[in-house]
Amino acid sequence: MAAPGILRRQSIDVPLLVTALLLTVFGLAMVFSAGQTDMPDKGLETLWQRQLAFFGVAMAATWVITRGSVRLIEWSAWPLYLMACIMLLLLQFLGSGAGTAASTKQWLTIGGVRLGQPAELAKLATTFMLARVLASQRDTVTSMRELWKPLLVVAVPWVLVLATKDLGTALTFIGICFAMLFWAGVPWPVLLMLASPGISLVLAFSTGVWGAWFLILVALVLWYRPYLLEGVVLVVANVVMGVVAPVLWDKLKPYQQQRFLVFLDPSVDAQGSGYNVIQSQVAIGSGGLFGKGFTLGSQKRLNFLPEQQTDFIFSVVGEELGFVGVVVALSLFLALFLRSTRIAVRAADAFPSLVAFGLMSAWFVHVMVNVGMTLNLMPVTGIPLPFFSYGGSFLLVSWLAVAVLLRISAEGRGQADALGL
Repeated sequence: MAAPGILRRQSIDVPLLVTALLLTVFGLAMVFSAGQTDMPDKGLETLWQRQLAFFGVAMAATWVITRGSVRLIEWSAWPLYLMACIMLLLLQFLGSGAGTAASTKQWLTIGGVRLGQPAELAKLATTFMLARVLASQRDTVTSMRELWKPLLVVAVPWVLVLATKDLGTALTFIGICFAMLFWAGVPWPVLLMLASPGISLVLAFSTGVWGAWFLILVALVLWYRPYLLEGVVLVVANVVMGVVAPVLWDKLKPYQQQRFLVFLDPSVDAQGSGYNVIQSQVAIGSGGLFGKGFTLGSQKRLNFLPEQQTDFIFSVVGEELGFVGVVVALSLFLALFLRSTRIAVRAADAFPSLVAFGLMSAWFVHVMVNVGMTLNLMPVTGIPLPFFSYGGSFLLVSWLAVAVLLRISAEGRGQADALGL
């Protein structure tokens, strides 16, 4: 008879597994609906079958990973990270885009065949590597210069992803970085000072707002008292960002400037850069309380809604299932976030805890940015919705993340299959 301890380690986190399965089934149904239009497109109609096939592959990969151990995952961090960086580098020579992202190099393409998006694997590998580096730091971080190792881990793939012009995925790396630093115990003033040059760059488009922010930053530096050189460099960096922001704006190409302007007011280019957002808002707004019915969304059926199977699939949910469907989808995501955080809390040690919180933060950034851009609360960056948007690489990596969480949960403290979120 097996010992009770072994039985506990083999248990399955049922709430996590059920939540991920419900999200995937919901997403498959919406990919199927996205293919039902009044102007039949064979390629679009059969996407749900391909997504289902990818789900089958993801299930097999999930089973394999859950047979392993957290220590094996920790050991694989370095090889995975190096492989991901090499694949990102290859995108500069073998990368290609598609659809509204035709100008990017997101897909690794060999012989005209798109093999996948290395950036998805890079998010997973970077989370593992960052967790390993942070878990090895024994002393409490009190200054920014002590963060050079974790920042370097994130900076390498981040720069490589930016080089492919995939701004949405690049934002995810920043979200993962700050979330894991927070979970590792880095004080909030250090995190705020670390983010301050980026904040200055954004706020510099309004002199008054930037001036107010700069005063707050100086007060923070005087209160927290970082190392003298660190404080001076920080203040100078913020001043430089405030000065160069207008110059950078002038250097942007007209279509890049237009993307920012339509975020503030989509009507300034209703037939161009603002078209996607306007159609998305119309679709979601026309759904009402219960929606127009599954597969019956008129904006989608008439092909007014762009990228309805990928970036704007949440708009299909709003149009066809209404407010109720949107609440159900967001509730499932909330359950996923809470369960992942609980797994991070009850993890056996620092590495799995950081990995669990990092994976949760990656999903959170995706959901926040994707849903936000469909409602024009965030700029359109072409970032997909986890478990919903069509895409084999993204679905596979999302389920690899679920598999890792299941493994961490099985080796964690307490009962893995407890229902509490």
